[in-house]
Amino acid sequence: MNRQLLLSEFLTTPWALMPERLQAMAGVLTRWSAGEPPTDETMFQIQSERVLRDTRKQMAAANAGSGIAVLPLYGVVTQRGNMVNDISGPGSTSTQQFTSALRQVLADDTVGQILIDIDSPGGSVYGVAELASEIVKARAQKPVVAVANSLAASAAYWIGCSASEFYVTPGGEVGSIGVWQAHFDYSKALEEEGVKTTLISAGKFKVEGNPYVPLDPEAQAFMQSRVDDYYNAFIQAVAVGRGVTVDVVRNGMGEGRVLGADAALAQRMVDGIASFDDVLARMQAKVTGNAVRSQSQKSQSRLKQARDALALI
Repeated sequence: MNRQLLLSEFLTTPWALMPERLQAMAGVLTRWSAGEPPTDETMFQIQSERVLRDTRKQMAAANAGSGIAVLPLYGVVTQRGNMVNDISGPGSTSTQQFTSALRQVLADDTVGQILIDIDSPGGSVYGVAELASEIVKARAQKPVVAVANSLAASAAYWIGCSASEFYVTPGGEVGSIGVWQAHFDYSKALEEEGVKTTLISAGKFKVEGNPYVPLDPEAQAFMQSRVDDYYNAFIQAVAVGRGVTVDVVRNGMGEGRVLGADAALAQRMVDGIASFDDVLARMQAKVTGNAVRSQSQKSQSRLKQARDALALI
């Protein structure tokens, strides 16, 4: 039963994550809590996705250059990372570790632009608002571009909206703007096992929403208020990032659904539709253009100096 309670704790965390992805993770945890080992097929899929994830990270590092740093944001978003690596093939991205990497490239004088390569279904709400704020502050120092390659859902969309520019690949999806959590009532299962739980607590609401008893209306209302608070912060961040009103976000932009590239662009959820390579090429072109303009300005300055010298003769 301890494993089942761990599953309950996992699911009662407020998530800004695609429900179907969390349900798949919960399925693995449920089998684990029942003492059932994962199937060979499940383990093969997880290992295969890990290899693909690691390969993509290596390719992202290889694409860095010409004054452009590529930061990968793959898998489930968590605050400290690694908490879902064993049950999610794409792994996880820690908001703390990502923030550290972002600060490093900001301090690097050889980096002029930052590209965030996103492929994530979202994750825990913890640490997301803080990371989004870090990206907004980073934009004041260097251009920060994000691309959904090919999924930026929920918490990952929240993060992507914080960039200076946000693109989605032609076959990609963005959205799933929402927050949710679950409550598990194990009271009947415990009763059938002959287990009676007595809670000893101090503080009126200390054990509110615990999995040993059915969820009462007051506890459910409080859980709803937590979800609402995170949701309001989410849609306000999207509204600021996309330059629209909160009502536009709340009553449009999929209303919790993910949208394909064309539909997302039509609802102003992204700035354009482009592949990762196309976005990178545009950023590289800006580097080349800036270099040409800088050289031209230097040439014009030297020419002016020469003319001024001749005028004095």
